[in-house]
Amino acid sequence: MYDIIIAGGGPAGLTSAIYGARGGLNVLVLERSFAGGQMAISHTVENYPGFENDVPGALLANNMHVQATRLGAEFKNELVKEFDIDGDVKKLHTRNEVYEARTVVLAMGATPRKLGIAGEEDFIGAGVSYCATCDGAFFKGANVAVIGGGNTALEDALFLARYCEKVYLVHRRDTFRAQHALVKLAEENDKIEFVLDSTGTVIQGKFTVDTLVVENLKTKEKQDLKVTGVFVAVGQQPTTELVRGKVDLDDKGYIIAGEDCKTNVPGVFCAGDIRTKEVRQIVTAAADGAVASYGCELYLL
Repeated sequence: MYDIIIAGGGPAGLTSAIYGARGGLNVLVLERSFAGGQMAISHTVENYPGFENDVPGALLANNMHVQATRLGAEFKNELVKEFDIDGDVKKLHTRNEVYEARTVVLAMGATPRKLGIAGEEDFIGAGVSYCATCDGAFFKGANVAVIGGGNTALEDALFLARYCEKVYLVHRRDTFRAQHALVKLAEENDKIEFVLDSTGTVIQGKFTVDTLVVENLKTKEKQDLKVTGVFVAVGQQPTTELVRGKVDLDDKGYIIAGEDCKTNVPGVFCAGDIRTKEVRQIVTAAADGAVASYGCELYLL
């Protein structure tokens, strides 16, 4: 029996583990892949406090993981299949085990949202990508497109411009949601071309991507962008399917919880991108993790 089981090993889960273990609690982190989540695949992190220079996301993730382990948190590479969290004893079912705890922190994060256009599914891994920092180096000297208008889309375009000959930035509006500083950098980069008021309609190719068809939403005019890569950056989808009906969710699927990170279920907290909030960044996920573990500690008193 654990004091806390944390589902998810991103920055929220790792920070929750650090605070829980340092508080003397028996902590288990269940993570299906690798520590760090999306942070670990970020090429560089510029805005995490305490680093004068950019820090690779993988390094930041590893440091958090090492710190949590040193403090006594236990980690297992397990995919949770079922959450049984309404009783005093919470049970998390994996393929081969049932783990029990008195409190749970839900920190499963979010996954990239898909476009839902023709050809997208066909070319995943053959030109369609949801992670520019993971796959950008494969497109050295190529023409690519980034679809989206938020911070991630602008960051992806700027990152890809290091490798690629041309980067088309396709956005359905004529203004961006992204930070002004990122937009300005993209405007000043002669490798980046804005394709505004437009949306991708079809991804084409034989064995790999060779064309993205875009349509101008105002004029209805279509054009073929000759690209070998399409990078999708249109937001995230919270990983909450397994807790739907077990904790309260909002209309977008995020867990309803305030700054105390408490869900509607006693002893169950949530942290990071999975929670209803205005800002989803590494630093806010880490803050949630600390708050969630503190909430667990109070609950266990």
